Amino acid sequence: MADIHSPVIDLLTSKNIVFEIIEIQLSEDRKPIRDLEVLLSVKGLDPTSVVRSVVFKADSGQYTLLAVAGVGRADWGILRKHLDERKLRMAEYDEVPEATDYVVGAVPPIALPEALRVLVDKSVRNYQNVVIGSGVLGYALALNTQDLFTLLAGAEEGEFVKV
Repeated sequence: MADIHSPVIDLLTSKNIVFEIIEIQLSEDRKPIRDLEVLLSVKGLDPTSVVRSVVFKADSGQYTLLAVAGVGRADWGILRKHLDERKLRMAEYDEVPEATDYVVGAVPPIALPEALRVLVDKSVRNYQNVVIGSGVLGYALALNTQDLFTLLAGAEEGEFVKV
């Protein structure tokens, strides 16, 4: 197992949650490889089980993280209505660390700042096991979905994507 440390790993360890660290090869420009699905398939994991943590910023200045699995895309209308915001956009690259304390490509849906509002799309429940950001670029974590939901107890769950 790789020797990496992050608030996500600390949280999982403190709750005695079993997880697997998955090393993701980085390209020369320190970006994760694009073939994550292939890597997961080779490891026997469902490539659509990746929980993407997408950060949005509203005109009010409030950041929101949407955790979504599978191939769905955020439904902007549903998100704006749910958040009671007239305007919403994806957070800029340099705003993501400000909102989450993590860099793009490593953002988990857990172990986040308290001020960050977290929404979880129902698509995450479609998988027995999921893959989430580890908090460290170049690594992901595989864990049981029910364990993830135990840690997401304060998050708002709903249908926020369209397929």
